[in-house]
Amino acid sequence: MPSTRPAAAPAHKHGLLLSALVVILLAGLPLAVWLDLRNLTESALRRQATDLNSVVTSMRSFYATNVVARVLASAGTTQVTHNYESIPGAIPIPATLSLELGRVISEKQQNIVYRFVSDHPFRNRKPHALDDFEVAALRTLRADPTRVITEVKESLFSDRVRLIAPVVMGAACVSCHNSHVESVKKDWKVGDVRGLQEVSITQPFAENLFSFKYLLIYFALLAVTGATFIYLQRRQALQINGMNRELETANEFLATLSMKISRYLSPQIYKSIFSGQRDVVIQTERKKLTIFFSDIKDFTATTERLQPEQITRLLNEYFTEMSAIALKHGGTIDKFVGDAMLIFFGDPETKGEAEDAVACLRMALEMQHRIAELNVKWRNEGIEHPFRVRMGVNTGYCNVGNFGSADRMDYTIIGAEANLAARLQAIAEAGRVVVSYETYALVRGILVAHPLPPITMKGISREVVPYLVEGMLDASGAKMEIVSEHMTGLDLYLDPAMIDARTSERVAGVLRQALDTLERNKPAK
Repeated sequence: MPSTRPAAAPAHKHGLLLSALVVILLAGLPLAVWLDLRNLTESALRRQATDLNSVVTSMRSFYATNVVARVLASAGTTQVTHNYESIPGAIPIPATLSLELGRVISEKQQNIVYRFVSDHPFRNRKPHALDDFEVAALRTLRADPTRVITEVKESLFSDRVRLIAPVVMGAACVSCHNSHVESVKKDWKVGDVRGLQEVSITQPFAENLFSFKYLLIYFALLAVTGATFIYLQRRQALQINGMNRELETANEFLATLSMKISRYLSPQIYKSIFSGQRDVVIQTERKKLTIFFSDIKDFTATTERLQPEQITRLLNEYFTEMSAIALKHGGTIDKFVGDAMLIFFGDPETKGEAEDAVACLRMALEMQHRIAELNVKWRNEGIEHPFRVRMGVNTGYCNVGNFGSADRMDYTIIGAEANLAARLQAIAEAGRVVVSYETYALVRGILVAHPLPPITMKGISREVVPYLVEGMLDASGAKMEIVSEHMTGLDLYLDPAMIDARTSERVAGVLRQALDTLERNKPAK
């Protein structure tokens, strides 16, 4: 019985691919959130810096136009100066106001830095330290005052945006700076870029990350659920694979065991049992069968001449070859009884009474032919007196099925017809086949045989007319004659149907040589 291998490998492979996909998707969700946070943070910083710059610029412009200019235009005692804090009644110039606003903003917003710098500060002020980015931006803005320059610096956990806008001189600014005693430059014009107004904003991701707490909780739950699902699927797959391996091992064991058991049963019986067509119970049926019985003539004498090891080897080879021929023709091998064989046709499979009888006769003739070939082989091996086999065939009703007990059964046939086949074999000459009239009547259309004198056999109440098989007709109706003769000094089996045109002349030459040899050595009367 062949083992059934569960298709576990493809299922396991698909499970691994699904698990890997789930892991990739779960790992990609935090990454997607992180990228969204970076984009959100950068956009927010840019917008915040732009808005703050616009506010500061608008305040400076308003202060310069509506406050400073009005004060300067009046003849009052109010002063507009950078050091307004030390002068009673003074107000700051726009640049100073911008610096003061930047300081206040930086104090209130720790992540925001406002710078108002110039490369031309008043003499009593500390020079502004400009980094490379600010120097390059100042040079660019003086070439194109309409631009706004932005720099973004990204790190793993924070983003920083620097926005630089030009500080453009207005009319009030030009008037003040060109006339102020501490101004280092006296030739300012309206539209000149005096310096830079810079807004720098830093935004840590952690602060924004908390804003997605519910989404992150959901992702965490989803990840835990996915991991649990993968674990359970993996565990289940391992259990299934283990069960499949155990089942496979069991199937292989059963297959091996069944093959061993099959050696004790006829293939037809074995097949019907393991296919479920037949139950292993004590049960018999009455059927019309064609029974074959064979026996090795003078087997006891042969065993006395040979060593037990030789007899065992020859007998096993003989049974092997005969069994192969029997199975080829559809016979059910009942048993081996010493050197005898019991084979029947019609159970558990049948092609009809006539066809079963024909198959049995064809089997018997092929067996005799093969025995002749084996005898030649054995003589070449030094066996002086090989096997000579006689055969009997009968057709009739028998009880067939399981005989015995619930613990030990034997599938066999019982009946007088089986005994008749054994008796017919006993009267046959070595190398010949004898059949009953019942068998002859079924195959007379293709069988060449002649009746023997009626005989009475032990255990058979009626008189029996046996028929000696001479051959069979071929498909065209021609006689397929078989010459078979076995005696001391002669072992002849001639089947013309088995001889082709190329070897026919050789066979004829061998026979003529045999006749010549016989004539030369004919004993005197």
